[in-house]
Amino acid sequence: MAAKKKAANRYYNGPPSDHFDGALFFNPGGQMPARFIDLLKWQFAGQRSKWPTTSPSPFAPAKPARIVQGSGLTVTMVGHSSLLIQTAGLNILTDPVWSQRVSPVSFIGPRRINLPGIAFDDLPPIDLVLVSHNHYDHLDLATLRRLKADHDPLLITALGNDAIIGGAIPGMRVAARDWGETIGIGNDVCVHVEPAHHWSARGAGDRRMALWAGFVVETPGGKVYFAGDTGFHDGINYRLLAKKHGGFRFAILPIGAYEPRWFMAPQHQNPQEAVQGMLLSNSAFAAGCHWGTFQLTDEPVAEPAEKLGQALDAEGIARERFRPMLPGEVWEVPEMTAP
Repeated sequence: MAAKKKAANRYYNGPPSDHFDGALFFNPGGQMPARFIDLLKWQFAGQRSKWPTTSPSPFAPAKPARIVQGSGLTVTMVGHSSLLIQTAGLNILTDPVWSQRVSPVSFIGPRRINLPGIAFDDLPPIDLVLVSHNHYDHLDLATLRRLKADHDPLLITALGNDAIIGGAIPGMRVAARDWGETIGIGNDVCVHVEPAHHWSARGAGDRRMALWAGFVVETPGGKVYFAGDTGFHDGINYRLLAKKHGGFRFAILPIGAYEPRWFMAPQHQNPQEAVQGMLLSNSAFAAGCHWGTFQLTDEPVAEPAEKLGQALDAEGIARERFRPMLPGEVWEVPEMTAP
């Protein structure tokens, strides 16, 4: 009997690799996303904490300067995994989401419980956008359309996501790269696309058809690591990046959406694992993201920040080095010092 033909990939057509089988992407040596029956088991378990309908940030919405020159590094939290990175005269957004919901439709799905930490009209000119993968809380087409219209930035993402973005936003400048590839930006800045342990889907029929990734932004003032969305994966990717890049001035690491662990561990690390990731990647400073804005999982809204502080204390790391950033919070990251 002939072998069953693999389903066609609607987003990407390329040769097999250590993380692409010719049809679908996968985590080498890692875990597949959970089955639909496991999703139902979780959803009907009734363990989800009740979040407030609103949770205003203690920080007023920021109004960033247009540019930060030279080796200065300023980071502003917008919310969830959306941050503004300013360095070397460039303004860079990570996984930008200004929408009220992260869902295929605008009237149902996880709803924002705090305002974006920067009003969209107060953004400085955006040069570069990093999109880690295609889940709705990271790839928000409505926001990308606004960025295209008002800023026309270059968008860097992983393989296959360019088909989604380009099909929805004609003319957007999109560069899609595989893990291990690099693209020059200018101002002595380049972006490395690096592995993450996750998965992708926009609907029921496109699971793992587009790649997921983290990014390393190499600048004159040091390297910045944005992990995207990731499970801890025994620290494998953190060790790999430390060996390749030598360490980081600053890392943006997810700390939320981790409960229940039996379901979420392969795709979302918890705060204790994020601290281990900071150590393994040799990051001098870190910001915790992916928490406190959209309720995606079971843990209480403030628990990621609390558990992050406990994990830092247990390792003897000053809490100031790894902040669970809140919308509107601005951090002028210290420069690297010689050991």
